[in-house]
Amino acid sequence: MTAFKKTQSPGVRQRLEKISKKVGRAIADYRMIQNGDKILVGVSGGKDSLTLLEALWSRKAFVPIHYDVLAVHVDLGFSGPHLEPFEGFLKKEGFPFYVKRKAMADPREGKQNCFWCSWNRRRVLFEEARKHGCNKIALGHHKDDIVETVLMNLFFEGEISAMSPNQEMFKGKLSIIRPLAYVEEREIKDYVRLKPFPVIKCLCCHAAHTQRAVIKKMIETLEATAPGVKSNIFRSLQRIKKDYLL
Repeated sequence: MTAFKKTQSPGVRQRLEKISKKVGRAIADYRMIQNGDKILVGVSGGKDSLTLLEALWSRKAFVPIHYDVLAVHVDLGFSGPHLEPFEGFLKKEGFPFYVKRKAMADPREGKQNCFWCSWNRRRVLFEEARKHGCNKIALGHHKDDIVETVLMNLFFEGEISAMSPNQEMFKGKLSIIRPLAYVEEREIKDYVRLKPFPVIKCLCCHAAHTQRAVIKKMIETLEATAPGVKSNIFRSLQRIKKDYLL
């Protein structure tokens, strides 16, 4: 792959190429992107969504189809002072982007939680996609997120479900895609160690106390004694034995 920026160090290029290959495989397996698509990339300001943006943007130069990319950051009032360097980075890198500020109630009131925040961000992304003529919304959920969601839904919701890599919404008028579905979080961390991003640290008081954090720690503990647990959970989503379900 020669499309990745020559100004990047060899280590940075190699790690981005590795991630890009997995992104390409996920896109092909789940038919996420077609010629002429206009993709809104939900950029939270974290390492995952910024890596996704870079991967999708760099792939435009060598894939055999044409698609447009627009990065959108939704600020519900939690972005804080880190938003300015984040915007500066997007401008410097040449990414088309838009910041949507949407004032919401203070989460310290006690009525809001992670689901509330996620749903409101998602609703704003739907609105922005419609406004900008985008037919796809790309989110930065990776393999670890999908595995954690399986256990979260099982333990806390009493259901067996996960995040779909390609999920149609509104009778097919819009799709949510997750091109990082095959990429592990450690691969993204390895990448951003060599190319630090101006990450936005969420100011929400609930950010460090979530069900996801509990499940993440559980999987890490299991992996330490039984390597492969995470991949087995992910693979189980494709190997469902319906005859053995209630």
